[in-house]
Amino acid sequence: MKHLEETIKLLDHIHENPESTQRELVEKLDSRLGKINYLIQALTGKGIIKLKRFKNSRQKSGYLYILTPRGVKQKIRVTRIFLNQKLKEFDRLPACNRY
Repeated sequence: MKHLEETIKLLDHIHENPESTQRELVEKLDSRLGKINYLIQALTGKGIIKLKRFKNSRQKSGYLYILTPRGVKQKIRVTRIFLNQKLKEFDRLPACNRY
């Protein structure tokens, strides 16, 4: 479950903030740089995100992390799985703890 949540948060943040640096992603997602780098490489390899190099005034060069059409579909799929799991958890709660 935790991995699904992390994946959703990463894809959401990349979709909403494509100019984010890996260090910003680490801070925003409360993760580690090595883990974020690993996930970005994996998502790039699967065609879920693509990297576009750009130059800006803040740093010598950077990347835009762009969600591909396949990435948007993956984000929807993962979110659907996550929500279904949460609903199953909710259904297993005793009635007194549901509300």
